[in-house]
Amino acid sequence: FEMGLVKVVKNSAYFKRYQVKYRRRREGKTDYYARKRLVTQAKNKYNTPKYRVIARITNKDVIAQLAYSTITGDKVVLSAYSHELPAFGLPVGLTNYSACYCVGLLLARRVLKHYSLDDIYEGQTEVDGEQYEVEPLPGQRGPFRCYLDTGLARTSKGARIFGVLKGCADGGLAIPHKTKRFPGYIPADPTDKTSNDEYNAEEHKKQIFGGHVADFMRHLQDEDEDAFKRQFSRFIKNAIGADDLEPLYSKVHSAIRANPEKKGEAKKSYKPKKRHTHVKLTYEQRVAKRPRLEDL
Repeated sequence: FEMGLVKVVKNSAYFKRYQVKYRRRREGKTDYYARKRLVTQAKNKYNTPKYRVIARITNKDVIAQLAYSTITGDKVVLSAYSHELPAFGLPVGLTNYSACYCVGLLLARRVLKHYSLDDIYEGQTEVDGEQYEVEPLPGQRGPFRCYLDTGLARTSKGARIFGVLKGCADGGLAIPHKTKRFPGYIPADPTDKTSNDEYNAEEHKKQIFGGHVADFMRHLQDEDEDAFKRQFSRFIKNAIGADDLEPLYSKVHSAIRANPEKKGEAKKSYKPKKRHTHVKLTYEQRVAKRPRLEDL
């Protein structure tokens, strides 16, 4: 058996012309196709920053940052985290859709307060799930414009990342968006030319106030009591039931609007740690330890 001619694809010419990708692309951290469009500013705006709301969700936290890019790197102006929400009255459920909305609202109110726009643009004070876009007021400074940066997160319909977007929009930031990715959106039937897109704002409002969590709590409590106690142990510990979620989130929204500033933690008194190694001796102490001739 003789093997046929095999074309060498990765020859010396291939390796000579090979160019490595950017480091953060090699690490799978940055989508440069999206980033280019998020940070590129029009030339006639000179050095005006193009602000982005960077939304990221980890296993235990929700992160929202207001940032802009420079030649030397991105600069973060303000940030909000879901681990701050217990200070506003939300002790549990810090990574669900409702918590994402709270983090977006917290960032929006902080940003507007930072730029002295909080009294001019209050945003959507009555949360109803409807699409809300802040409008410029005559004789006042324009609304704060920024753009959503989702990174590598999947932007499927109902994703938690859009809870941050909705919170920012209701908080008073001008973020271009549609309802196509919000919970409650129903696309038109492609087989029926007479059907149109529909958006159920009540469904979205239910998600914002934790209605989906309350439904699951009731379902699990009826089906499997042990599974309920295991899944919602921290809710039980904080005496939070399915019927308590909506008023709880309403109080959190009010607390954020009343004072979005970061709650300062009391500094713990310093107590030196216990040493398990020998204390380093000074020169005089080392000399004193040496054996003397008269003692020999």
